[in-house]
Amino acid sequence: MTVDDTPRIESWLSELGAQQRYSPHTITAYRHDLQALQACFPDQALDTLEEIHIRQALGRLHAQGQQPRSLARTLSAWRSYFAWRAPDASLNRNPAQGVRAPRIPHSLPKALSVDQAQALLDRSQLPPADTPIEKRDMAMFEVLYSSGLRLSELVGLDWQPLREPGHASHSWIQLTEREAIVQGKGRKTRAVPLGRHAIDALQVWLAVRGQLLPPAPDADTRAALFLGARGRRISPRVVQLQLQALAQRVGLPMHVHPHSLRHSFASHLLQSAQDLRAVQELLGHANISTTQIYTRLDFQHLAASYDQAHPRARRKTKD
Repeated sequence: MTVDDTPRIESWLSELGAQQRYSPHTITAYRHDLQALQACFPDQALDTLEEIHIRQALGRLHAQGQQPRSLARTLSAWRSYFAWRAPDASLNRNPAQGVRAPRIPHSLPKALSVDQAQALLDRSQLPPADTPIEKRDMAMFEVLYSSGLRLSELVGLDWQPLREPGHASHSWIQLTEREAIVQGKGRKTRAVPLGRHAIDALQVWLAVRGQLLPPAPDADTRAALFLGARGRRISPRVVQLQLQALAQRVGLPMHVHPHSLRHSFASHLLQSAQDLRAVQELLGHANISTTQIYTRLDFQHLAASYDQAHPRARRKTKD
């Protein structure tokens, strides 16, 4: 005999929409998740399910091809439903509470090859940067690749430390010391090096920066290292658009995001130096496990080289 929990499910979903302002898309997804649980145990009321049933249901959905990220969201919906239902149903415990969501695998970041990074920053087959906007862009991209900054850290840079009403610098460049002082996540400050190409590009940009300043700039604008076309501190979105436009112009066959240059900085540095702790410090990672993803990138690079070069790794060819 099939048990129908639909009225109780719909009552819960109605509360989510009316009282907690959940989006129609989320409510539809939650309905689908509860229906999937019902389908696993059609002869049992949801109120009678125990932890073992939740584990079995997750196993069945996994066997049907659901991915870990989808399963984690499904489990979250089940937990929320049982937490809502527990008082009325006199449930001793939430059967989904003690069940762990499947581990979601970290996707590898997409780094440019060394040749691709060179083509981008050398403006391959394009004339040299000429306008103030082009000079600004090249300075931004050189800094991203030279120092591995996050996009938010890049746009937050000042051209020198400034403290006055309306603005107090937390990140700035020091050309003579060839470094940038950066306040990253958790308001932790670190010093990162600026390479020779980044220094050169910054000097070229600073020579024309005044052309983008408005007649009466506010304190934040006076301090900002990189300015937009309207004379204010540049926005992250403009950096994204300008980088992708340049990538297309030089013919790179992929979408290039500012984070791609951060990934490229880390993976290329590891390929050369093999110093994970140093890369952790430069990237501003609180936990080295975050940095270790780049060892996987580096291993892929080494494995590909091995497959191509090692005489015992090559596949046999048919006679």
